[in-house]
Amino acid sequence: MADEKNPKDAKKPKLDKAHVADTALDLLNDVGLEGLTLRAIAKELNVQAPALYWHFKNKQALLDEMATVMFRRMVGAGEAGVAHEPQGSWQEWLMLGSRQLRATLLRYRDGARVFSGSQFTGTDHGPGMEANLRFLTEAGFGADQAAWASSTVWMFTLGFVTEEQGVQPLPGERRPGYDVAERAEMLADYPLAAAAGEYLFTGFDERFEEGLRLIVAGIEARYGVR
Repeated sequence: MADEKNPKDAKKPKLDKAHVADTALDLLNDVGLEGLTLRAIAKELNVQAPALYWHFKNKQALLDEMATVMFRRMVGAGEAGVAHEPQGSWQEWLMLGSRQLRATLLRYRDGARVFSGSQFTGTDHGPGMEANLRFLTEAGFGADQAAWASSTVWMFTLGFVTEEQGVQPLPGERRPGYDVAERAEMLADYPLAAAAGEYLFTGFDERFEEGLRLIVAGIEARYGVR
């Protein structure tokens, strides 16, 4: 009959931004950020690449949506995300948020690079951001200090995970060239630099926690908020 639907059309997925971003995040662990092209994503979705341009004008627009989806997964209902209502001391609350951000970024190859510099495409972050800033101002921070303190911890986390994933793209995977013993041998004429490799390229969990404490202690000392 003339009004019958083409079976091939029924197999085509309904595209929307969230579905494309979900697919891109799934593909990211296999191909990394450099291999994450619109063509590769289109192939995964069984569509032609031009179809994606209806939703994303360029790759950065896609990265913005991917970062937004990552954030939603981090704070979404039913997941081990950060609650919108802060609690405890401001020091512990900032550190808790940073730990959760790091855990989220580490789920994806190049997760920190996707997140860094991206803009959220909605206002999902609004409630949490408002609650966090209110919590800090009620603890004694000025509005400017609250923004600077929270963003400094945020940026430390992004930078740390970017470097961490440069060494270990995924948990249990290590890039060539980061063998601590080989590095120490190569730098044998520089004993302090050689020994530093053990502290710089191993024990990322411990290093992250120490870095967080340094940042938070610096905020406390700078602004005098206990």
